[in-house]
Amino acid sequence: MPRDLTVDPPVIDADPSMVSVDTAVEAPPISSAGKCPIDHAALFQKKTAKAAEPAEAPDIEQAPDGSWHIRGFQEARAILRTPNTRQAGFRADVINRVSGAGNVPILYQEGKIHQQQRKQTARFFTPKAVSRDYRRLMETLADDLIVSLKQSGRADLSALSLTLAVQVASAVVGLTNSRTPGMQKRLDAFFSFNPGDEAAAHGLRTTLKRVRTLLVSQSQLAAFYYLDVQPAIHARRRQPREDVISHLLAQGYRDREILTECITYAAAGMVTTREFISMAAWHMLEQPALRARYLAAEEEERMTILEEILRLEPVVGHLYRRATDDIHLSVGDESITIPQGAMMDLHIHAANADECIVGEYPLAVCPDRQLHSERVNSELLSFGDGAHRCPGSYTALQETDIFLQRLLALDGLRIEHAPTLTWNDLVTGYELRDFPITID
Repeated sequence: MPRDLTVDPPVIDADPSMVSVDTAVEAPPISSAGKCPIDHAALFQKKTAKAAEPAEAPDIEQAPDGSWHIRGFQEARAILRTPNTRQAGFRADVINRVSGAGNVPILYQEGKIHQQQRKQTARFFTPKAVSRDYRRLMETLADDLIVSLKQSGRADLSALSLTLAVQVASAVVGLTNSRTPGMQKRLDAFFSFNPGDEAAAHGLRTTLKRVRTLLVSQSQLAAFYYLDVQPAIHARRRQPREDVISHLLAQGYRDREILTECITYAAAGMVTTREFISMAAWHMLEQPALRARYLAAEEEERMTILEEILRLEPVVGHLYRRATDDIHLSVGDESITIPQGAMMDLHIHAANADECIVGEYPLAVCPDRQLHSERVNSELLSFGDGAHRCPGSYTALQETDIFLQRLLALDGLRIEHAPTLTWNDLVTGYELRDFPITID
């Protein structure tokens, strides 16, 4: 596939399966002087190197098993915007078993039902609402974490970021009435558990192993429900608040259905934000010029820097969709049809490094990067796109910014050693653990 084309919003005419891809828009150099002020002596600054793909990999190809792999930005965005797909991945089978025949979790809703639910819940995630309702909470939590770090002189950044992300997301969702402390540990255990690990490690897929796996997963889920979700539901039945659980109760959701929504919001608002906070800090602590620029910048520029880091290091590395009808991609003079029922794997790391969109140095952090297309967000597809674009993107960026302003301003702050980087199959993304930071 040619890499000199880009997608502006897909043109969906009488045939909604036909997605038209327009010609790319020429962009100016990276800066007026033709050089970004950040030192690019090291052109490869990507921490999640495992996710980097060969430059010669095609933008779109069909695998022997019939699935389609999408690496080009324009092709991936077109697929995310077409109505002829449905969600796949994110442990859809587990969530659907829990939800049964009731309300489908918002992550898996499609069409008018999804549009209506997104419209009704949008009020919790607008920049105005986030700043009005949660900014003070974010600032207080960040201040408390910094005070604790100063007192001890040392902390695990992955633990600090988890505490912040869980507390903020809990307030938005309404998970604020737990029977016992430790919700963040319960959620961390649930999302870190990979049901295929044990069987894969020993080459065993016996009935006994599968039963054990199911029991472990269900016990973790039951603990989260009984200790965290159920008391929140009871509290909001007595006194509704302006949060997601109160909204779901007003919509007639049953307890089991609210549980599945809480899992969805927890994965989106806690797990991924936690990783990005650590990743952004890692980059800036290792790049003094970038750190200094971030600390001196106004909010708009700070957000641009964070979005550029997120472009390079998307927390969710793959998005999966299944075609509900034939999808015809028209790219220049070439036409490709992805058949109904086909599984599509959108490679977000590759799409975010598409040089026809991001220009030179695609694997470096460049805050002055000029994108070669109109109406493209700085983070590209890191928050998804189309109907299922992450609604909490502003919340994640604001809490990250509030915390990092305080953390990176500390004199003598340094990394003891690089964190351990592993991969989570649930969100198809990276995890940073054992990330000690100290104040000299």
